[in-house]
Amino acid sequence: MIIADAHLDLAWNMLTFGRDYTRSAEETRRCEAGSLTLALNGDTLLGWPDFLRGEVALIFCTLFASPFRLRQGDWDSQCYADRGDALRLYTTQLNAYNRLFDEHTDKFKLVATQADLNGVLNSWEKYLAGPTQKPGHDAGHHTNPAVGLIMSMEGAEAVGEPAELEEWWERGVRLIGPAWAGTRFCGGTNEPGPMTNEGFALLDTMAEFGFGLDLSHMDERASLQALDSYRGQVLASHCNSQALLKGIDGNRHLTDRVIRGLVEREGVIGVMPYNVFLKTGWKRGSSRQEVTLLHLVAHIDHICQISGNAQHVAIGSDFDGGFGLQSAPAEIDTIADLQKLCPLLAERGYSLDEIADILANNWLNCLKNILPVK
Repeated sequence: MIIADAHLDLAWNMLTFGRDYTRSAEETRRCEAGSLTLALNGDTLLGWPDFLRGEVALIFCTLFASPFRLRQGDWDSQCYADRGDALRLYTTQLNAYNRLFDEHTDKFKLVATQADLNGVLNSWEKYLAGPTQKPGHDAGHHTNPAVGLIMSMEGAEAVGEPAELEEWWERGVRLIGPAWAGTRFCGGTNEPGPMTNEGFALLDTMAEFGFGLDLSHMDERASLQALDSYRGQVLASHCNSQALLKGIDGNRHLTDRVIRGLVEREGVIGVMPYNVFLKTGWKRGSSRQEVTLLHLVAHIDHICQISGNAQHVAIGSDFDGGFGLQSAPAEIDTIADLQKLCPLLAERGYSLDEIADILANNWLNCLKNILPVK
């Protein structure tokens, strides 16, 4: 059963810490043992062999940089002071993805059209239907598939004028989240506020091209305004439910009001297996055994109860996005362990078809409304 993960900051990690995602998570951990990277971001959860072993066929990969006012230290290289800085950083990250596609065509492929998506899915279908073998190892009698990458812009400060979106579209970006922290477009995490005039102008032009609008990190007021006004596909790539996190202050998580709005607009929400976002009071350094995948299942189930079906929730792990193994649920060693959700969801009463929807199909249906035919 394939998995689609709607949020991984691969380029940010590649450029900040020099991580090589063609290697396994185990190999990267050996290389980083005792390093500053481990102290800052934790042990990696990602690597191409782990994608293959966990049948992670699709990834929404980000262009992400943070505002300089929130810089965490000298090591934090992907920070911008103004729009020009943001443009330079996002362009550098996009070029890093292009090198990945050019140098490792057998492992990663850009998905910018429905034809690209179908090609990736067909390769996985053939792989999974092939002769039995240990996942992640080519036994010489059938070929490993490539992981498809859909490019997403997290925080839109790299966009000067809305007309510049045409170039980003031509270069393969298909999803845009206007906020991370607050931006000139809208309020964001820990910096609340509504949509601005520039924000509404951005949304109007995004809809003309067909970008998916990612509400992740947007303030509730801005999210509700965007849901009312945006004409294209809406989603929240990596968010959990505020209702299950009583006592956690801030505006990072989705209120039931926003969840209902996304459901009404045929949106999809990717839940995050990040312990801080799964259990109130859990802090970095706490025992991993305090949080399990059942906490994540609770967030999945909450969204399904609101929607009345399993068609509006999926996975957006954000693995390696500022946290690593030490802050993931107890059962997780690498991204491949997301497959452990299958029996847990089945025990909760979800059918095989519903589990397939949650793991991948809901994102695939979402992408059909975003990706051009060719």
